[in-house]
Amino acid sequence: MTTAEAAPASQQNRRSRTTVVTFLGAVVRPLGDWMPIAGAVDLLAQVGLDAPSVRTAVHRLKRNGWLDSETRSGTRGYALTSTALTTLAAGDEVIWHARKPADLADGWCIVNFGVPESMRAKRHQLRAHLSHLGFGNVGTALWIAPARMREAAERAVTELGLEAYAAIFVGGYHGTQDLTELLYSSWDLEAIDQSYRDFITAHRPLADRLASAAPAGRDAFVTYLDIVGRWRKLPFRDPGLPHDVLAPDWSAPAATALFERLVDALEKPALAHASAHWPSA
Repeated sequence: MTTAEAAPASQQNRRSRTTVVTFLGAVVRPLGDWMPIAGAVDLLAQVGLDAPSVRTAVHRLKRNGWLDSETRSGTRGYALTSTALTTLAAGDEVIWHARKPADLADGWCIVNFGVPESMRAKRHQLRAHLSHLGFGNVGTALWIAPARMREAAERAVTELGLEAYAAIFVGGYHGTQDLTELLYSSWDLEAIDQSYRDFITAHRPLADRLASAAPAGRDAFVTYLDIVGRWRKLPFRDPGLPHDVLAPDWSAPAATALFERLVDALEKPALAHASAHWPSA
């Protein structure tokens, strides 16, 4: 396989895994933390994944400790492990509720690290972890987030075994540079805000239609999984900064309210459709 051929295949694998993880969190968890493999394949085919892609994604998740083989009512399937449940629960706090704005009076968490070149891979991993947690890059090897992220930063450093190379501080800001300007240069907040605005533009007409005629069956399921999949990326990019330091027209609250409207209209009929693919008790 050439490099050009490998790239689309890699993108398809990532899409399949992302869609399956969304399915696990939005559908499998509410339906009892277990899924029938045949039913899951049928349901995920409805959102555009073929059977080999689903089975490959499931195999990788099993290998990574997310799924255990388990037969129920004579039906082969997979149960979510404690690892999967813990990770999905942590994600739920962000996906379903968005990051609550921090209190400016609580201060900031600063992470500084000097990881040697011989441990370059772990240095990149720590950067990726901090970015995923919502930290902004305020300078060379210097990362910032609201103070409430201290424990998460400590876990990230400990998991990588980098305690000897990282220092974590919590405190208030006492510099002379305008704090809002500093924070807007540490995160791409304009891009984050635009992603919320794009979500509103793309989905407000749907929410208005659902207010008068909610879909059922397959349409509800496909639409619901698509909405959750599109939304779940957005709040992870949002560090949940205090209102005091954000632009007055920051669009996260409006986007969150719209997402909640969509979930209210779609979740129940979507889960009813999915549950028909589960074996009868």
